[in-house]
Amino acid sequence: MHCPFCRYADSRVMDSRTTEDGSAIRRRRQCPECGARFTTTETATLVVVKRNGVTEPFSRDKIVNGVRKACQGRPVTDGDLTRLAQTVEETVRATGVSQIDANEIGLAILPPLRQLDEVAYMRFASVYQGWETLEDFETAISLLRLDHEKAAASAAAQE
Repeated sequence: MHCPFCRYADSRVMDSRTTEDGSAIRRRRQCPECGARFTTTETATLVVVKRNGVTEPFSRDKIVNGVRKACQGRPVTDGDLTRLAQTVEETVRATGVSQIDANEIGLAILPPLRQLDEVAYMRFASVYQGWETLEDFETAISLLRLDHEKAAASAAAQE
């Protein structure tokens, strides 16, 4: 690490701590040449590989913007979208890979979006999964209804 003050090519780590959310490491450093102290932040990078092979850094904002379109007119807040994007990022980072296909991110979006709002889920899934026929929608709706029936039966059994 170059010293930002004198550009000396080395520095000594004085203290290391994780950030509050645990996504980065803050290091307090000192330059052995000029004695100046400075702080660096280290984060693990996550790269998204798009369908055409182009790579770009992972962005929560892209998730929020993509899901926001599916949530238009629905009772979903910006805070809900931020939490969803965080959940998706945590899921993706938990895989332990540094490069992930855009398709995998889309798959990671579906479960939390379904929990958040089923209509938005249907909108997003229809575009993401390329539904082309009415039968595709009917199948997805049937699966949602089946899950609702299972949840109702489970709740009734617990009472």
